[in-house]
Amino acid sequence: MLINFFFTLRAAKLKVSVKEYLMLLEAIQAGVLDADPANAADTSGPTTTKFYYLARTALVKDEANFDKFDRAFAAYFKGVEMLTDFTQDVPLDWLRKNLELELSAEEKAAIEKMGWDELMETLKKRFEEQKERHEGGNKMIGTGGTSPFGAYGYNPQGIRIGQDKSRNKSAVKVWDQRQFKDYDDSLELGTRNIKVALRRLRRFAREGAQDELDLDDTIRCTAANAGWLDIKMVPERHNKVGVLLLMDVGGTMDEHIHRVEEIFSAAKSEFKHLEFYYFHNCVYDFMWKNNRRRYSEKFPTMDIIRKYNKDYKLIFVGDATMSPYEILQPGGSVEYNNEEAGAEWLQRLTHAFPKFAWINPEPQGVWGYRQSIAVIQQLMSQRMFPLTLAGLEGAMRLLSK
Repeated sequence: MLINFFFTLRAAKLKVSVKEYLMLLEAIQAGVLDADPANAADTSGPTTTKFYYLARTALVKDEANFDKFDRAFAAYFKGVEMLTDFTQDVPLDWLRKNLELELSAEEKAAIEKMGWDELMETLKKRFEEQKERHEGGNKMIGTGGTSPFGAYGYNPQGIRIGQDKSRNKSAVKVWDQRQFKDYDDSLELGTRNIKVALRRLRRFAREGAQDELDLDDTIRCTAANAGWLDIKMVPERHNKVGVLLLMDVGGTMDEHIHRVEEIFSAAKSEFKHLEFYYFHNCVYDFMWKNNRRRYSEKFPTMDIIRKYNKDYKLIFVGDATMSPYEILQPGGSVEYNNEEAGAEWLQRLTHAFPKFAWINPEPQGVWGYRQSIAVIQQLMSQRMFPLTLAGLEGAMRLLSK
């Protein structure tokens, strides 16, 4: 019945066994879905959601593969709807996309932007007074207009509500809870150049049991022993450098997923002592290791600073593209009200780990046109490098000094 679904999962490079597939069929036949198994592929109702969770539980052994499973599931059951039901304080009908505003550069320049305090106070008033859907306007929460609040329109500095992804990169806050996916550290690299560049940072030392032949010392001691073989062993050489990798994820970083996965995969293979954490746009008081559990499994940034010694090399990977409020303003995060500005946390991190660098996947030619990148460069003492071969080599050369 679902044999093609099984082959779709295998084609997506999920290690699904026949035994697990048969277990899924047994669960369906046992009535776990409380529905006719023949309707398991019906995408019109709640049965699809039940089948999704049952199939994922039975077939996926490692939650790192959940994203691959989601994509394969959606590809097989065409027309499947989003399975995650986020709580919305704004009626979804207000945010339905009927039209998308197109403005000329002159028209965009003529739109005035609000300051931070005015923006927050005005949004509060809109929630109190708005009772119906608005479209194409310049004031209320709606779509396709020049209002600072809503989706699919344009405003030089607004709050994005109900839009699936960034379009103009001008929102200073995002109202909806978003779900990001982890970078895949098992990705096969398209080039060895990233690994070669990272190797500039390696520092080897001998440690552990003496299980490696020391050929030079064996020859010397054998010769000194009148030809009697005298084998000498030494501990194996290991890369001793410690790397703390902090990666921006979600939002505008979606455009750079492939290249960030490449550098993540290369770092995992090159550095034995690699620790990594995720953040979004700017570092604040907590980070996370798993994007599916980023709200339930938080790692306080201060604990991270205390956990690793100052010899760790600190590498940020992010496009540094955000509202300057997110860096300089308490409460400026697009997702929650941070008590301290992101700049404070960046300074604490760079003070705790003196060897640091920022890798930016954005083309270097646009850096001068984005205010937030200039702010981050200043906080990083100009230690920002492009995600290119030359940029990586420059960053590794700086960190190895």
